[in-house]
Amino acid sequence: MAHRFQEHIDELVDQYLNDYNGGKDIDKVDSFDHPDKKTIVDILEKLQRIIFPGFFKNRAFKVYTLRNDISMQLEDIIFHLIRQIVIVLKYDEKYKSASDEELSTKAEELSFEFLSRIPRIREYIETDVQASFDGDPAAFNKDEIIFSYPGLYAILVYRIAHELYELQVPLIPRIMTEHAHSQTGIDINPGATVGKYFFIDHGTGIVIGETTTIGDNVKIYQGVTLGALSTKGGRSLNNVKRHPTIEDDVTVYSGASILGGDTVIGKGAVIGGNCFITRSVAPGARLSVKNQELVDSGESSGKW
Repeated sequence: MAHRFQEHIDELVDQYLNDYNGGKDIDKVDSFDHPDKKTIVDILEKLQRIIFPGFFKNRAFKVYTLRNDISMQLEDIIFHLIRQIVIVLKYDEKYKSASDEELSTKAEELSFEFLSRIPRIREYIETDVQASFDGDPAAFNKDEIIFSYPGLYAILVYRIAHELYELQVPLIPRIMTEHAHSQTGIDINPGATVGKYFFIDHGTGIVIGETTTIGDNVKIYQGVTLGALSTKGGRSLNNVKRHPTIEDDVTVYSGASILGGDTVIGKGAVIGGNCFITRSVAPGARLSVKNQELVDSGESSGKW
C-alpha cells in the first residue's frame, strides 16, 4: 500500500510541477521575494503596543522601564519593517532596477519616516476613542472600547496603514487593512482619508473605498457602503475620485449605500438606514426611506 501511495504522490507532484510552468500569475514560486503576511501582522501587534503602551503588553519580555520596553519593540519593528519594505519596493516600477543597497537605503528612510508619525496616529486615535465613548451609551468606560471594540481596531489599523500608503509603500498597507477586515468584517481601504473623532458602531459589513473622504466627528453604523457608483471602467478608474465625500458631523445609519465620486454628504446631514444615495445631499438634511406598509395576518396577539 505504501508503495502505491508513493506512486500516486509522485504522479501528483509531477502534474503540479508541470502546471506551474504554465505562465500564470499564480505560478510564482520565488516566495522569499514576496511580503510575509505573518510578519506584517506581527508588526501591527507591536505597533498596537506602542500606541497603547499600558494595554497590550508582551508578557514574554521582562522589562524594567517604559523606555526599555519601547526600545525593544522598536528595534524589532524596524528590523522586520525594513526587510518587508525592501521586498515590496520591487513591485514599484521606480525601483525595478534598483540595487539591493539602494532598496535598503530607501526602505530604512521610509521606515523611520513612518515611525516618526506614530504621535500623529496616537493623536487621532485618542479622538476616535473619545468619539466611541461619547457615541455609545453601552460603553462602560474607555478601557472597554480599547480592549474590545472591533470598530476601533479597524480604525487603528487603517490609520497605521494610511501613513504607509501616504508614503507610497506598496502592498503592505493593503495587507494590514485586509487583516483587520478579516478580524472585524470592516473594510477600510488605506487610501481613504478620515478625519478625527471617527466612530464606527458595531461595524460588521462596512465598506469604505479608496478615494473616500470623511470629515471630523462622523458616525457610521454596520452595513454601510461608501463605494463607487460603477467600476465598469476597470483599471482606467485608477487614481480617479470614485467614492463619496462625507463632511463633518454626519451620521450614516445601518445598511445605507452612498456611491460615486461626485457625491457629497453635507455637514451635519443624517442618512437613514437602507438609503441608497447617488447624488449630493445638502448640509443638515435628514434622509430616510419611506416606511413600507406592515400587514398583520391576524395571527399576532400583540400590538405593533
